Amino acid sequence: MTAIIYNFVRSDESSSEDETERLFAALGRYTVAELHELLYVGEEPGFFELTRGIFGLSEESRLILEKFLTVAPHQTVTASIDPEGRCVLTLGNFGQEKPIKGIAR
Repeated sequence: MTAIIYNFVRSDESSSEDETERLFAALGRYTVAELHELLYVGEEPGFFELTRGIFGLSEESRLILEKFLTVAPHQTVTASIDPEGRCVLTLGNFGQEKPIKGIAR
């Protein structure tokens, strides 16, 4: 099975019928709760820019970020930009004195 997330090759004459069919097919794959969550998250400021940034990472960097964030639900995460322009994520428990640091490149 192949899923096209973003079609870079678009004809100038797109059929609204094709687009409607594609949207209805996508709606059938998700529950109402999942669609509400997607709508809610998609309306957050900067959501699409953040998503594009994540997809723009190398596979290795994405895996590092994924591993880093898998422990995040029980800890605080802060982000900052260091003098070299890198995004520095600091992970630590509430009240932890020495947080664990990770750098995404």
